[in-house]
Amino acid sequence: MTDSTRLTKKQLFSKYDVPAPRYTSYPTVPHWEGAPEKEFWISAVKDGLASGDGWSMYVHIPFCETLCTFCGCNTTITRNHDKEKPYLDIILKEWALYVEKVPELQKAPLKHIHLGGGTPNFFSARHLHDLVAPIMKAANVSQTEFEGSIEVDPRRLHRDQLQALYELGFRRVSLGVQDYNDEVQRLINRVQPYSMTEQTTNMAREVGYTSVNFDLIYGLPMQTIDSFKTTAMQTLQLRPDRIALYSYAKVPWIKPAQRLFKDEDLPEGAEKRSLYELAREILLDGGYLEIGMDHFALPEDGLALAAKEKRLHRNFMGYSDQKTNVLLGLGVSSISETPTCFHQNEKVLPVYEREITSGNLPTFRGHVLTEEDMQQRQQILKFMNEFCVDLRPEQVDDVRTFLKPMFDDELVHLSGHSLTLTDKGRPFLRNACMALDLRLRRSQSGVRAHSQAI
Repeated sequence: MTDSTRLTKKQLFSKYDVPAPRYTSYPTVPHWEGAPEKEFWISAVKDGLASGDGWSMYVHIPFCETLCTFCGCNTTITRNHDKEKPYLDIILKEWALYVEKVPELQKAPLKHIHLGGGTPNFFSARHLHDLVAPIMKAANVSQTEFEGSIEVDPRRLHRDQLQALYELGFRRVSLGVQDYNDEVQRLINRVQPYSMTEQTTNMAREVGYTSVNFDLIYGLPMQTIDSFKTTAMQTLQLRPDRIALYSYAKVPWIKPAQRLFKDEDLPEGAEKRSLYELAREILLDGGYLEIGMDHFALPEDGLALAAKEKRLHRNFMGYSDQKTNVLLGLGVSSISETPTCFHQNEKVLPVYEREITSGNLPTFRGHVLTEEDMQQRQQILKFMNEFCVDLRPEQVDDVRTFLKPMFDDELVHLSGHSLTLTDKGRPFLRNACMALDLRLRRSQSGVRAHSQAI
């Protein structure tokens, strides 16, 4: 492309702002086919554990006292804390079902437990302990590689909750922050002053947590360059070890509460991306390294070291410095994965509870990977992690044709069989991955399933 025809950044953002997956898995959930038979799923877990690489656990706690209107997670809005103990008991029953069916879970090293939500700190300190302690007692917790982590809402957090998990070996805490601006917080129904985030950060470090992470979101209603600059600068003052700078996923057909926003209040396209570019510049100048598509980390953080050593991993929780062959999800709507299979629990809480009480694994849906799926999964995850991937000879012409506009715009480069995302192409990683997503390309459903790429 000549200088005279080279598109501006704004024109590029407009051109490539199309629905695109985030690629926390492949195939992506909308393109899963059916659900694995329970016997097959159990065999897939056993086979994954046999590799000797250990396993990870994700526990979903869906309860929130109030609804954040931007949220796309599976949540149950309630202030009734009497729900804690019954849900805790159900999760432990699910864990017992897995231990019965897959006794190898007690032998293979457990490397990671992550509590997500919802609001995991909806649970009291006692109930957090009573949830995690029996699991860790029954499992073979890795003595050298174990990491315990929890997502928290600073508005509901108490020191004894952090202390209870710290005593069980948890050392990483992720704070939901999103934005510090008063008007943005009001519109997303999440009023959380900067002082509260500061207090929570200091408290976590005082307890002994060695990794404090912030979640920020760009593209929220009424965010502006000036307001988001302030958010980025205030974040620098607190110096979190990691920052996830996520794009607001506008999916009102899935989450009706997002319809409360007026379209004119939402920055989109080039305006939205400029918020990320501004924050990125501030964070890089502040000593952070950009990791993958939407993460930043201090140079000494495990995520930065994993990226440097080319062992970064991506799964349903985003980028991780730990890779295990089995991720076991417990709780309503939780997703599990093995090298050959995906599995998701029932998404409706009463149905999930009924299945567990009846002694059944609460399967909602899943996907058994074909040989082609496994090949594409490996390529897409490598591209998402390293911005470079080797194509098979038979792919080269197809990818060259599919990504012709991106080649013309100097967003990707092909050298031999090696496809590389250029620095200019970094904002368009999701678009480039679509060339490798054969299930998406073959889909003719006509049903919108993904948020916008920009």
